[in-house]
Amino acid sequence: MIEQGPEPDLAPTPSPWALFLGFMRIAALSFGGVLPWARFVLVERRRWITSQDFTDTLALCQLLPGPNIVNMSVAIGARFHGPVGSLASITGLMALPVVIVLVLATLYGQYQEVPAVGRALAAMAAAAAGLVTAMAMKMAEPLLRRRFWQSAPFIALTFAAVAIFRLPLLPVVLCLAPLAVAAGWRSR
Repeated sequence: MIEQGPEPDLAPTPSPWALFLGFMRIAALSFGGVLPWARFVLVERRRWITSQDFTDTLALCQLLPGPNIVNMSVAIGARFHGPVGSLASITGLMALPVVIVLVLATLYGQYQEVPAVGRALAAMAAAAAGLVTAMAMKMAEPLLRRRFWQSAPFIALTFAAVAIFRLPLLPVVLCLAPLAVAAGWRSR
């Protein structure tokens, strides 16, 4: 088993205003794939949470209804300042994108027939897929480094069930999560 180096020291607890601005910055700079940028900002730049905290929080947020990043903003805000922190984080995350989407929807409605608009959207979709793939690789590295033989079967089974056999994610997670927890418990 390869041990990972120590996590860097965490920054002081952010204020509700810092949460608002931090999540607004995440929203403003993460077109097409917010989770990779959110991980970079929350873990590496601001050092509000550790890499393991991000992975654990994301795992929880993926099981909850709604967009992962919205769930994450609520959870992280609540961790630091309860309901006020959640409100600050989610407002920061949503305010700017709502305005931008309304403006872009208006423009798209007027120019959707222009061929260059369709090509630009296809290029943005490819870039977003690359960002999500990079984040998945970054998140998987510590898991595979520390517990490769324990994690790999569950990663492979989840991928096969969802990507190849097109099974719905929720039943797959509900079936595999207890098995993964049991395997983790047994290995300790």
